[in-house]
Amino acid sequence: MIRVTSFLIVYLCGSLSTITAQNDSIRKLYVQPFPDKFFIWPVVKKRELSFTISNRFDESLKQNYKPNNAFTIGLGLYLFEVAAELTFAVPLDERSRTTYGASEVRDLQANFLGKYWGADLYRQNYSGFYVANPNPTPSLPDAFIKRSDIELINTGVNGIYAFNKSKYSLKASYNYAERQLKSAGSFIVSGTLNALSLQADSSVLSQIYSPLLSSVSTFRQFNYSALSIAPGYTYSLVYKSFFLNGIFSYGPAHYWIKYTGKDQSIRHDISINTVADIRVAIGYNDDRIFGGLSYRAQTNDIRFEDIKFTNASSTIKFLIGYRFHEIGILKRRAKDYIPIN
Repeated sequence: MIRVTSFLIVYLCGSLSTITAQNDSIRKLYVQPFPDKFFIWPVVKKRELSFTISNRFDESLKQNYKPNNAFTIGLGLYLFEVAAELTFAVPLDERSRTTYGASEVRDLQANFLGKYWGADLYRQNYSGFYVANPNPTPSLPDAFIKRSDIELINTGVNGIYAFNKSKYSLKASYNYAERQLKSAGSFIVSGTLNALSLQADSSVLSQIYSPLLSSVSTFRQFNYSALSIAPGYTYSLVYKSFFLNGIFSYGPAHYWIKYTGKDQSIRHDISINTVADIRVAIGYNDDRIFGGLSYRAQTNDIRFEDIKFTNASSTIKFLIGYRFHEIGILKRRAKDYIPIN
């Protein structure tokens, strides 16, 4: 019996080693790494956290709340197999502030990408919104209703995993640490754990529009914690050094909700609704020069009482970069500086 068990263990280990070797061999035909280069790129990006309140039974009756925050510009660096970006906000002009108001934004994010997995950590704190699509109303002194008292805080972690380990690379389209040589796709699964808090000094719905959504005319506080898992698919279309990538996942989310009711009492609810994650990237990725445009948006839909609350976190980014050969200490890796007992 011991001999049989030992044989099975040896056989399984040998089979796994063979499969791994085969996958690595196939991957070399589809994905090109850059182990001997470091990268530098200028980058322009804009992050946004917005939300929409609509009538649950007639979604044409809605208000979109958006922040008036600026683009950021900065520099990115890929060194020791770690990518980092540092950006600074471009000041808004006075005309923009007068029309849309000003938003105070503190948006901290950290992104990690492996060959076929990714993770995002974030803490977004936005104060000051304007109504992006005001319905026809009586004459107003301002074209847009501005709500400097509304604060939205979004904290959480997202994860994504691609199952096609031998042919597909997440890195190739989103941080250019690798290059996709041939078109390929993969089924994916994404997961989210996050908490959102909305606070306002008065009803979030302006009095002018409250008759449209009278059931929530006193709505001024809303919190949720969410746990979700969403299956999806991703595909990279490659032509020479040009690529087009798309990622889409959609699935159920469990929400624990807390909000202010019509009678000003604090209410609690549990809801099963949805979460969607969309990512698109288009660009050029050669041995030396790389660059492109990417867009990522995650939306959460929550229904309670007579309303539908939707919040969206999005990032649009444009960059152009160049790869240099590593010399001296630059040939080391981040793991070389992490002590292992």
